[in-house]
Amino acid sequence: MRNWLRAALLGALGAAELLVSAVLHVGYAFYLFGAAVAGDVSASLVEGLTRGGNAGVAKNAAEGEDEAVLDGTVPPIVLVHGIFGFGKGRLGGLSYFAGAEKKDDRVLVPDLGSLTSVYDRARELFYYLKGGVVDYGEEHSRTYGHARFGRAYARGHYPLWDADHPVHFVGHSAGAQVIRLLQQMLHDGAFDGHGDTSEGWVLSVTSLSGALNGSTRAYLDGMRPEDGGASLRPACLLQVCRVGSILYHWLDLPCLRRYYDFGLDHFGMSRRLVGAAGLVDLLLSRPGGAAGDPFATGDWILPDLTIHGAARINARVRTFPGTFYFSYASRRTTKVRGATVPSGVLGIHPLLFIRVMQIGRWRYPAGVEPPYPGYRDEDWEDNDGALNTFSMTHPRIPHEHPSLLVDNDSDCYRLRPGIWYYKIVEADHMTFVINRQRGGVQFDLVYDSIFQTCRKHVFRTAPPPTLPNQS
Repeated sequence: MRNWLRAALLGALGAAELLVSAVLHVGYAFYLFGAAVAGDVSASLVEGLTRGGNAGVAKNAAEGEDEAVLDGTVPPIVLVHGIFGFGKGRLGGLSYFAGAEKKDDRVLVPDLGSLTSVYDRARELFYYLKGGVVDYGEEHSRTYGHARFGRAYARGHYPLWDADHPVHFVGHSAGAQVIRLLQQMLHDGAFDGHGDTSEGWVLSVTSLSGALNGSTRAYLDGMRPEDGGASLRPACLLQVCRVGSILYHWLDLPCLRRYYDFGLDHFGMSRRLVGAAGLVDLLLSRPGGAAGDPFATGDWILPDLTIHGAARINARVRTFPGTFYFSYASRRTTKVRGATVPSGVLGIHPLLFIRVMQIGRWRYPAGVEPPYPGYRDEDWEDNDGALNTFSMTHPRIPHEHPSLLVDNDSDCYRLRPGIWYYKIVEADHMTFVINRQRGGVQFDLVYDSIFQTCRKHVFRTAPPPTLPNQS
Protein backbone atom coordinates (compact mmCIF):
# COMPACT_ATOMS: atom_id res chain seq x y z
CA MET A 1 0.00 0.00 0.00
CA ARG A 2 2.79 2.38 0.92
CA ASN A 3 4.60 1.69 -2.37
CA TRP A 4 1.39 2.31 -4.29
CA LEU A 5 0.85 5.64 -2.56
CA ARG A 6 4.46 6.65 -3.20
CA ALA A 7 4.15 5.76 -6.90
CA ALA A 8 0.87 7.68 -7.17
CA LEU A 9 2.40 10.75 -5.50
CA LEU A 10 5.44 10.68 -7.78
CA GLY A 11 3.17 10.29 -10.79
CA ALA A 12 1.06 13.26 -9.75
CA LEU A 13 4.16 15.41 -9.16
CA GLY A 14 5.54 14.39 -12.55
CA ALA A 15 2.27 15.26 -14.29
CA ALA A 16 2.15 18.63 -12.53
CA GLU A 17 5.75 19.39 -13.52
CA LEU A 18 5.02 18.43 -17.12
CA LEU A 19 1.94 20.67 -17.19
CA VAL A 20 3.84 23.65 -15.77
CA SER A 21 6.78 23.15 -18.17
CA ALA A 22 4.49 22.78 -21.18
CA VAL A 23 2.50 25.90 -20.29
CA LEU A 24 5.69 27.94 -19.76
CA HIS A 25 7.33 26.84 -23.02
CA VAL A 26 4.23 27.07 -25.19
CA GLY A 27 3.32 30.41 -23.62
CA TYR A 28 6.79 31.82 -24.29
CA ALA A 29 6.63 30.60 -27.90
CA PHE A 30 3.28 32.33 -28.43
CA TYR A 31 4.65 35.46 -26.80
CA LEU A 32 7.58 35.64 -29.23
CA PHE A 33 5.38 34.80 -32.21
CA GLY A 34 2.75 37.35 -31.23
CA ALA A 35 5.35 40.03 -30.62
CA ALA A 36 6.85 39.40 -34.07
CA VAL A 37 3.48 39.61 -35.82
CA ALA A 38 2.46 42.71 -33.87
CA GLY A 39 5.77 44.38 -34.65
CA ASP A 40 5.45 43.62 -38.35
CA VAL A 41 1.85 44.83 -38.53
CA SER A 42 2.73 48.03 -36.70
CA ALA A 43 5.74 48.68 -38.94
CA SER A 44 3.67 48.00 -42.07
CA LEU A 45 0.91 50.37 -40.96
CA VAL A 46 3.42 53.13 -40.33
CA GLU A 47 5.13 52.47 -43.64
CA GLY A 48 1.79 52.33 -45.40
CA LEU A 49 0.77 55.69 -44.00
CA THR A 50 4.07 57.30 -44.94
CA ARG A 51 4.31 55.73 -48.42
CA GLY A 52 0.72 55.58 -49.48
CA GLY A 53 -0.11 52.03 -48.42
CA ASN A 54 2.24 50.16 -50.71
CA ALA A 55 3.92 48.13 -47.98
CA GLY A 56 3.25 44.46 -47.29
CA VAL A 57 2.61 43.06 -43.87
CA ALA A 58 5.48 40.59 -43.69
CA LYS A 59 8.47 39.74 -45.80
CA ASN A 60 9.53 36.29 -46.80
CA ALA A 61 12.56 34.94 -44.98
CA ALA A 62 14.62 35.28 -48.12
CA GLU A 63 13.51 38.81 -48.87
CA GLY A 64 14.68 42.08 -47.44
CA GLU A 65 17.93 40.62 -46.11
CA ASP A 66 20.59 43.28 -46.18
CA GLU A 67 23.59 42.13 -48.14
CA ALA A 68 26.78 42.16 -46.14
CA VAL A 69 29.93 43.45 -47.83
CA LEU A 70 31.39 40.06 -48.80
CA ASP A 71 34.04 40.60 -51.42
CA GLY A 72 36.43 38.03 -49.98
CA THR A 73 38.96 40.52 -48.61
CA VAL A 74 37.82 39.94 -45.02
CA PRO A 75 36.43 36.56 -43.89
CA PRO A 76 32.75 36.83 -42.92
CA ILE A 77 31.51 35.74 -39.51
CA VAL A 78 28.61 33.27 -39.69
CA LEU A 79 26.33 33.04 -36.64
CA VAL A 80 24.56 29.67 -36.42
CA HIS A 81 21.49 29.39 -34.19
CA GLY A 82 20.56 26.51 -31.91
CA ILE A 83 17.45 24.39 -31.36
CA PHE A 84 14.17 26.28 -31.85
CA GLY A 85 16.26 29.13 -33.26
CA PHE A 86 15.82 31.15 -36.43
CA GLY A 87 17.87 33.19 -38.85
CA LYS A 88 17.63 36.64 -40.31
CA GLY A 89 14.23 37.32 -41.85
CA ARG A 90 12.18 35.11 -39.51
CA LEU A 91 9.91 36.34 -36.71
CA GLY A 92 9.70 39.78 -38.23
CA GLY A 93 12.56 41.96 -37.10
CA LEU A 94 13.46 39.83 -34.07
CA SER A 95 17.11 38.79 -33.89
CA TYR A 96 18.01 35.39 -32.45
CA PHE A 97 21.43 36.77 -31.54
CA ALA A 98 19.83 39.87 -30.00
CA GLY A 99 21.50 42.23 -32.45
CA ALA A 100 25.05 40.95 -31.97
CA GLU A 101 25.33 40.71 -35.76
CA LYS A 102 25.37 44.51 -35.88
CA LYS A 103 28.78 44.57 -34.23
CA ASP A 104 30.42 43.89 -37.61
CA ASP A 105 29.45 44.67 -41.21
CA ARG A 106 30.47 41.23 -42.52
CA VAL A 107 28.13 38.93 -40.59
CA LEU A 108 25.67 36.35 -41.89
CA VAL A 109 22.84 34.78 -39.87
CA PRO A 110 21.49 31.74 -41.77
CA ASP A 111 18.00 30.40 -41.19
CA LEU A 112 18.31 26.63 -40.72
CA GLY A 113 15.79 24.03 -39.66
CA SER A 114 15.12 24.56 -35.96
CA LEU A 115 14.28 20.90 -35.30
CA THR A 116 16.18 19.15 -38.09
CA SER A 117 19.11 16.91 -37.22
CA VAL A 118 22.68 18.14 -36.92
CA TYR A 119 23.44 16.32 -40.17
CA ASP A 120 20.60 17.95 -42.12
CA ARG A 121 21.41 21.39 -40.75
CA ALA A 122 25.07 21.03 -41.72
CA ARG A 123 23.98 20.30 -45.30
CA GLU A 124 21.63 23.28 -45.27
CA LEU A 125 24.38 25.57 -43.98
CA PHE A 126 26.72 24.60 -46.81
CA TYR A 127 24.22 25.47 -49.54
CA TYR A 128 23.11 28.63 -47.76
CA LEU A 129 26.67 29.90 -48.12
CA LYS A 130 27.76 28.34 -51.40
CA GLY A 131 24.44 28.37 -53.26
CA GLY A 132 22.43 25.70 -55.07
CA VAL A 133 19.74 23.24 -54.07
CA VAL A 134 20.19 21.67 -50.64
CA ASP A 135 21.23 18.04 -51.19
CA TYR A 136 20.82 15.87 -48.11
CA GLY A 137 22.57 12.99 -49.83
CA GLU A 138 21.07 9.96 -51.54
CA GLU A 139 21.95 7.36 -48.91
CA HIS A 140 20.97 9.50 -45.93
CA SER A 141 17.65 10.51 -47.49
CA ARG A 142 16.78 6.90 -48.33
CA THR A 143 17.71 5.72 -44.83
CA TYR A 144 15.53 8.30 -43.07
CA GLY A 145 12.68 8.41 -45.54
CA HIS A 146 12.67 12.00 -46.72
CA ALA A 147 13.23 13.87 -49.97
CA ARG A 148 16.82 14.14 -51.10
CA PHE A 149 16.58 17.79 -52.13
CA GLY A 150 15.38 20.78 -50.17
CA ARG A 151 15.46 24.55 -50.37
CA ALA A 152 17.05 26.21 -53.40
CA TYR A 153 19.43 29.16 -53.15
CA ALA A 154 19.68 30.77 -56.57
CA ARG A 155 22.75 32.57 -55.29
CA GLY A 156 24.71 31.67 -52.19
CA HIS A 157 25.24 34.24 -49.49
CA TYR A 158 29.00 33.74 -49.84
CA PRO A 159 29.64 32.05 -53.21
CA LEU A 160 33.35 32.91 -53.00
CA TRP A 161 33.73 30.48 -50.11
CA ASP A 162 36.74 28.20 -50.51
CA ALA A 163 40.14 27.57 -48.90
CA ASP A 164 41.39 30.96 -50.08
CA HIS A 165 38.28 32.71 -48.79
CA PRO A 166 37.50 30.94 -45.49
CA VAL A 167 34.94 31.94 -42.87
CA HIS A 168 34.65 32.27 -39.10
CA PHE A 169 31.79 30.26 -37.57
CA VAL A 170 30.10 31.04 -34.27
CA GLY A 171 27.52 28.52 -33.05
CA HIS A 172 25.13 28.84 -30.14
CA SER A 173 23.88 25.68 -28.43
CA ALA A 174 23.28 22.96 -31.05
CA GLY A 175 24.71 25.29 -33.69
CA ALA A 176 28.23 24.45 -32.47
CA GLN A 177 27.85 20.78 -33.43
CA VAL A 178 26.37 21.77 -36.80
CA ILE A 179 29.53 23.75 -37.56
CA ARG A 180 31.84 20.95 -36.47
CA LEU A 181 30.04 18.35 -38.56
CA LEU A 182 30.03 20.70 -41.56
CA GLN A 183 33.80 21.09 -41.29
CA GLN A 184 34.19 17.30 -41.21
CA MET A 185 31.99 17.04 -44.30
CA LEU A 186 34.17 19.62 -46.04
CA HIS A 187 37.23 17.55 -45.16
CA ASP A 188 35.56 14.37 -46.43
CA GLY A 189 34.47 15.96 -49.73
CA ALA A 190 30.87 15.05 -48.97
CA PHE A 191 29.17 17.51 -51.34
CA ASP A 192 28.50 16.29 -54.87
CA GLY A 193 29.75 18.72 -57.48
CA HIS A 194 32.10 20.38 -55.03
CA GLY A 195 35.16 18.17 -55.12
CA ASP A 196 37.59 20.79 -53.87
CA THR A 197 36.21 21.23 -50.36
CA SER A 198 38.51 20.87 -47.37
CA GLU A 199 38.62 21.65 -43.66
CA GLY A 200 40.62 24.74 -44.65
CA TRP A 201 37.40 26.46 -45.68
CA VAL A 202 36.88 27.11 -41.94
CA LEU A 203 39.25 29.59 -40.33
CA SER A 204 37.85 29.45 -36.79
CA VAL A 205 35.07 27.82 -34.80
CA THR A 206 33.58 29.48 -31.70
CA SER A 207 31.16 27.55 -29.51
CA LEU A 208 28.86 29.75 -27.42
CA SER A 209 27.10 27.62 -24.80
CA GLY A 210 27.59 24.82 -27.31
CA ALA A 211 26.26 21.27 -27.01
CA LEU A 212 29.65 19.72 -27.72
CA ASN A 213 28.99 16.56 -25.70
CA GLY A 214 25.21 16.49 -25.43
CA SER A 215 23.06 17.25 -22.40
CA THR A 216 21.35 15.40 -19.59
CA ARG A 217 18.39 17.74 -20.11
CA ALA A 218 17.54 15.76 -23.24
CA TYR A 219 16.79 12.80 -20.95
CA LEU A 220 14.91 15.00 -18.48
CA ASP A 221 12.69 16.29 -21.28
CA GLY A 222 11.85 12.83 -22.57
CA MET A 223 14.62 11.01 -24.47
CA ARG A 224 15.15 7.46 -23.24
CA PRO A 225 18.67 6.65 -22.01
CA GLU A 226 17.70 2.97 -22.09
CA ASP A 227 17.90 2.86 -25.89
CA GLY A 228 20.74 5.33 -26.35
CA GLY A 229 18.52 8.39 -26.63
CA ALA A 230 16.74 7.15 -29.76
CA SER A 231 13.10 7.34 -28.64
CA LEU A 232 10.73 9.35 -26.44
CA ARG A 233 8.85 8.50 -23.28
CA PRO A 234 5.06 8.40 -23.84
CA ALA A 235 4.38 11.44 -21.62
CA CYS A 236 7.02 14.16 -21.65
CA LEU A 237 7.72 17.73 -22.75
CA LEU A 238 9.25 16.56 -26.03
CA GLN A 239 6.00 14.77 -26.91
CA VAL A 240 4.30 18.16 -26.71
CA CYS A 241 6.98 19.51 -29.03
CA ARG A 242 6.55 16.54 -31.41
CA VAL A 243 2.77 16.91 -31.68
CA GLY A 244 2.96 20.69 -32.05
CA SER A 245 5.55 20.61 -34.84
CA ILE A 246 3.65 17.88 -36.71
CA LEU A 247 0.43 19.91 -36.60
CA TYR A 248 2.30 23.06 -37.63
CA HIS A 249 3.83 21.41 -40.69
CA TRP A 250 0.63 19.52 -41.56
CA LEU A 251 -1.45 22.71 -41.56
CA ASP A 252 1.18 24.30 -43.84
CA LEU A 253 -0.18 27.83 -43.56
CA PRO A 254 2.04 30.31 -45.49
CA CYS A 255 0.94 33.19 -43.25
CA LEU A 256 2.50 31.34 -40.30
CA ARG A 257 5.41 29.66 -42.06
CA ARG A 258 6.85 32.96 -43.27
CA TYR A 259 7.38 33.90 -39.64
CA TYR A 260 8.73 30.63 -38.31
CA ASP A 261 9.59 27.21 -39.68
CA PHE A 262 10.72 24.03 -37.95
CA GLY A 263 12.50 23.09 -41.19
CA LEU A 264 10.89 19.68 -41.78
CA ASP A 265 9.60 20.32 -45.32
CA HIS A 266 11.72 17.53 -46.82
CA PHE A 267 9.68 14.99 -44.83
CA GLY A 268 6.54 15.89 -46.81
CA MET A 269 4.14 16.28 -43.87
CA SER A 270 1.86 18.92 -45.44
CA ARG A 271 -1.89 18.26 -45.51
CA ARG A 272 -1.73 18.92 -49.25
CA LEU A 273 0.45 15.82 -49.62
CA VAL A 274 -0.75 13.34 -47.00
CA GLY A 275 -4.29 14.36 -46.07
CA ALA A 276 -6.03 13.53 -42.80
CA ALA A 277 -4.91 9.90 -42.86
CA GLY A 278 -1.29 10.99 -43.04
CA LEU A 279 -1.77 13.21 -39.98
CA VAL A 280 -3.11 10.26 -38.00
CA ASP A 281 -0.13 8.13 -39.07
CA LEU A 282 2.28 10.85 -37.96
CA LEU A 283 0.61 11.45 -34.60
CA LEU A 284 0.50 7.71 -33.87
CA SER A 285 4.02 7.13 -35.29
CA ARG A 286 2.73 4.44 -37.60
CA PRO A 287 5.44 3.00 -39.86
CA GLY A 288 4.94 3.10 -43.62
CA GLY A 289 2.81 6.25 -43.67
CA ALA A 290 2.55 8.59 -46.64
CA ALA A 291 4.85 11.14 -44.99
CA GLY A 292 8.34 10.77 -43.62
CA ASP A 293 8.46 10.86 -39.83
CA PRO A 294 11.62 12.40 -38.35
CA PHE A 295 10.51 11.56 -34.82
CA ALA A 296 10.11 7.86 -35.61
CA THR A 297 13.34 7.55 -37.60
CA GLY A 298 15.44 9.69 -35.24
CA ASP A 299 16.40 12.22 -37.92
CA TRP A 300 15.74 15.26 -35.78
CA ILE A 301 17.75 17.37 -33.37
CA LEU A 302 17.00 15.85 -29.95
CA PRO A 303 18.71 12.46 -30.44
CA ASP A 304 21.83 14.44 -31.38
CA LEU A 305 21.59 16.41 -28.13
CA THR A 306 21.73 13.35 -25.89
CA ILE A 307 25.11 12.28 -24.59
CA HIS A 308 24.79 9.14 -26.70
CA GLY A 309 24.05 11.13 -29.85
CA ALA A 310 26.87 13.61 -29.26
CA ALA A 311 29.29 10.73 -28.75
CA ARG A 312 28.25 9.27 -32.10
CA ILE A 313 28.88 12.61 -33.82
CA ASN A 314 32.15 13.22 -32.00
CA ALA A 315 33.43 9.77 -32.94
CA ARG A 316 33.64 10.92 -36.58
CA VAL A 317 34.37 14.64 -36.19
CA ARG A 318 37.95 15.81 -35.74
CA THR A 319 39.55 18.90 -34.29
CA PHE A 320 41.71 19.98 -37.24
CA PRO A 321 45.28 21.24 -36.76
CA GLY A 322 44.83 24.24 -39.07
CA THR A 323 41.66 25.68 -37.48
CA PHE A 324 41.35 27.86 -34.38
CA TYR A 325 38.79 26.74 -31.79
CA PHE A 326 37.21 28.74 -28.95
CA SER A 327 34.51 27.94 -26.46
CA TYR A 328 32.44 29.90 -23.91
CA ALA A 329 30.87 27.49 -21.43
CA SER A 330 28.00 28.98 -19.42
CA ARG A 331 27.11 28.10 -15.84
CA ARG A 332 24.29 29.16 -13.53
CA THR A 333 24.94 26.86 -10.57
CA THR A 334 27.02 26.86 -7.41
CA LYS A 335 27.79 24.46 -4.57
CA VAL A 336 26.12 24.82 -1.16
CA ARG A 337 27.15 22.19 1.39
CA GLY A 338 27.99 19.80 -1.39
CA ALA A 339 24.71 20.27 -3.28
CA THR A 340 24.43 21.89 -6.72
CA VAL A 341 21.91 24.74 -6.62
CA PRO A 342 21.04 27.75 -8.81
CA SER A 343 23.46 30.66 -8.36
CA GLY A 344 20.73 33.20 -7.75
CA VAL A 345 17.07 33.62 -8.60
CA LEU A 346 16.48 36.89 -10.46
CA GLY A 347 19.35 36.36 -12.88
CA ILE A 348 18.02 33.10 -14.35
CA HIS A 349 15.48 33.08 -17.17
CA PRO A 350 12.04 31.87 -15.97
CA LEU A 351 12.06 29.09 -18.58
CA LEU A 352 15.30 27.74 -17.18
CA PHE A 353 15.13 28.11 -13.41
CA ILE A 354 13.37 24.81 -12.72
CA ARG A 355 15.62 23.02 -15.19
CA VAL A 356 18.75 24.41 -13.51
CA MET A 357 17.69 22.63 -10.31
CA GLN A 358 16.58 19.46 -12.08
CA ILE A 359 19.73 19.06 -14.17
CA GLY A 360 21.85 19.53 -11.06
CA ARG A 361 20.00 16.69 -9.30
CA TRP A 362 19.51 14.31 -12.25
CA ARG A 363 21.06 10.87 -11.98
CA TYR A 364 21.66 8.35 -14.72
CA PRO A 365 19.27 5.40 -14.31
CA ALA A 366 20.69 2.53 -12.28
CA GLY A 367 21.11 -0.66 -14.24
CA VAL A 368 21.37 1.13 -17.60
CA GLU A 369 24.70 1.03 -19.41
CA PRO A 370 26.32 4.49 -19.13
CA PRO A 371 26.80 6.55 -22.31
CA TYR A 372 30.60 6.30 -22.11
CA PRO A 373 33.23 4.61 -19.94
CA GLY A 374 34.00 6.57 -16.80
CA TYR A 375 30.67 8.44 -16.70
CA ARG A 376 30.04 10.19 -13.35
CA ASP A 377 26.85 12.03 -12.42
CA GLU A 378 28.77 14.69 -10.49
CA ASP A 379 30.62 15.79 -13.65
CA TRP A 380 27.30 16.79 -15.20
CA GLU A 381 25.73 18.72 -12.30
CA ASP A 382 26.86 22.27 -13.17
CA ASN A 383 24.66 23.67 -15.91
CA ASP A 384 23.01 26.75 -17.46
CA GLY A 385 19.43 25.47 -17.48
CA ALA A 386 19.72 23.73 -20.85
CA LEU A 387 23.21 22.26 -21.15
CA ASN A 388 25.78 20.92 -18.75
CA THR A 389 28.89 23.07 -18.31
CA PHE A 390 31.01 19.90 -18.56
CA SER A 391 29.64 19.42 -22.08
CA MET A 392 30.29 22.96 -23.29
CA THR A 393 34.04 23.35 -22.73
CA HIS A 394 35.43 21.20 -25.55
CA PRO A 395 34.76 17.85 -27.25
CA ARG A 396 35.66 15.15 -24.73
CA ILE A 397 33.39 12.18 -25.48
CA PRO A 398 34.25 9.53 -26.59
CA HIS A 399 37.80 10.94 -26.88
CA GLU A 400 39.33 14.02 -25.27
CA HIS A 401 40.31 16.76 -27.73
CA PRO A 402 43.23 19.15 -27.02
CA SER A 403 42.08 22.03 -24.81
CA LEU A 404 43.27 24.87 -22.61
CA LEU A 405 41.27 26.66 -19.90
CA VAL A 406 41.47 30.47 -20.00
CA ASP A 407 41.08 31.42 -16.35
CA ASN A 408 41.62 35.14 -16.59
CA ASP A 409 41.24 37.61 -19.43
CA SER A 410 44.51 39.24 -18.39
CA ASP A 411 46.39 36.03 -19.08
CA CYS A 412 48.05 35.81 -22.47
CA TYR A 413 48.45 32.65 -24.46
CA ARG A 414 50.09 32.10 -27.77
CA LEU A 415 47.15 31.07 -29.90
CA ARG A 416 47.70 27.84 -31.74
CA PRO A 417 45.29 26.13 -34.11
CA GLY A 418 44.00 22.69 -33.24
CA ILE A 419 43.39 23.51 -29.55
CA TRP A 420 40.10 24.38 -27.86
CA TYR A 421 40.58 27.54 -25.80
CA TYR A 422 37.67 27.61 -23.37
CA LYS A 423 36.38 29.92 -20.68
CA ILE A 424 33.64 29.48 -18.04
CA VAL A 425 31.18 32.39 -17.94
CA GLU A 426 28.45 33.01 -15.37
CA ALA A 427 25.34 33.03 -17.54
CA ASP A 428 22.28 30.95 -18.34
CA HIS A 429 21.56 29.44 -21.74
CA MET A 430 19.58 32.44 -22.98
CA THR A 431 21.89 35.22 -21.80
CA PHE A 432 23.40 35.66 -25.27
CA VAL A 433 20.26 35.34 -27.40
CA ILE A 434 16.85 36.99 -27.98
CA ASN A 435 17.01 39.76 -25.36
CA ARG A 436 20.10 41.95 -25.37
CA GLN A 437 18.94 44.05 -22.42
CA ARG A 438 18.65 40.97 -20.26
CA GLY A 439 22.19 39.91 -21.21
CA GLY A 440 23.55 43.18 -19.86
CA VAL A 441 27.27 43.81 -19.68
CA GLN A 442 28.05 40.10 -20.03
CA PHE A 443 26.42 40.09 -23.46
CA ASP A 444 28.71 42.81 -24.82
CA LEU A 445 31.83 41.46 -23.13
CA VAL A 446 31.43 38.01 -24.67
CA TYR A 447 30.41 39.09 -28.17
CA ASP A 448 33.08 41.82 -28.27
CA SER A 449 35.63 39.18 -27.30
CA ILE A 450 34.41 36.81 -30.03
CA PHE A 451 34.41 39.44 -32.77
CA GLN A 452 37.75 40.93 -31.75
CA THR A 453 39.37 37.51 -31.69
CA CYS A 454 38.08 36.78 -35.20
CA ARG A 455 39.19 40.13 -36.55
CA LYS A 456 42.45 40.80 -34.71
CA HIS A 457 43.95 37.51 -33.61
CA VAL A 458 43.08 34.74 -36.06
CA PHE A 459 45.03 34.83 -39.29
CA ARG A 460 46.12 31.88 -41.35
CA THR A 461 49.29 33.50 -42.70
CA ALA A 462 50.35 35.47 -39.61
CA PRO A 463 52.57 34.20 -36.76
CA PRO A 464 50.65 32.77 -33.78
CA PRO A 465 49.01 35.74 -32.00
CA THR A 466 48.18 36.16 -28.33
CA LEU A 467 44.99 36.03 -26.34
CA PRO A 468 43.30 38.23 -25.27
CA ASN A 469 43.29 41.39 -27.38
CA GLN A 470 46.74 42.92 -27.23
CA SER A 471 46.13 45.79 -29.64
